[in-house]
Amino acid sequence: MSRIFLLEDDISLINGLSFAFKKQGFDLTVARTLREANDLWAEGAYDLLLLDVSLPDGTGFEFCSSVRRVSRVPIIFLTASDEEMNIIMGLDMGGDDYITKPFKLGVLMSRVNALLRRAKDFGAPGTQLNANGIKVLLLQGQAFKNGELLDLTAAEYKLLCLFMKNPNIVLTKEQILSQLWDCEGSYIDSSTLTVYMRRLRMKIEDNPSEPQMLVTVRRMGYKWNVMD
Repeated sequence: MSRIFLLEDDISLINGLSFAFKKQGFDLTVARTLREANDLWAEGAYDLLLLDVSLPDGTGFEFCSSVRRVSRVPIIFLTASDEEMNIIMGLDMGGDDYITKPFKLGVLMSRVNALLRRAKDFGAPGTQLNANGIKVLLLQGQAFKNGELLDLTAAEYKLLCLFMKNPNIVLTKEQILSQLWDCEGSYIDSSTLTVYMRRLRMKIEDNPSEPQMLVTVRRMGYKWNVMD
């Protein structure tokens, strides 16, 4: 059973969608405010998000932005606004689809099912990275060490994925910097990379002062050393 997260403050729409999704066999969780959404998101895992844009205490764009720092879960925006700028903003910040109100329920269900199928395909082999007791779920944007969720920043997560996708290969600083950028989309410099490396080692290495997984290759760069 797929779990759908709905962020919407219109009671009549909530009631209609709740009935429709449950009839289709979906498990629906509803939040009516940005604050409630943040609390519920922290408590559970969902297969797809439906986000209204205008909320009593913020916007669906804000929630999408925070979700995209940690997850690749499919996101559909539901809004009364069909202005081009809003559509572009929603898609650029990580939304997968955009439906304006009023909409036909059949159309919404078709798009939901299409995104869920796509996500399922992405969940096939090739969307997980495993080495040295570290597991990365690329679709969810999460990393675990020995089963425990790692508290990584967006930059640390990108850095870890880059190394795990290139096992036992020395990556120069230039190669790493060409692939890594901060949360605002700005490219980082060599000094900042050194800080990120130190912080990442603190979170994944058993003994960060003597790293075994993320090793420095003198005068060359860094390497993800696969030990298992």
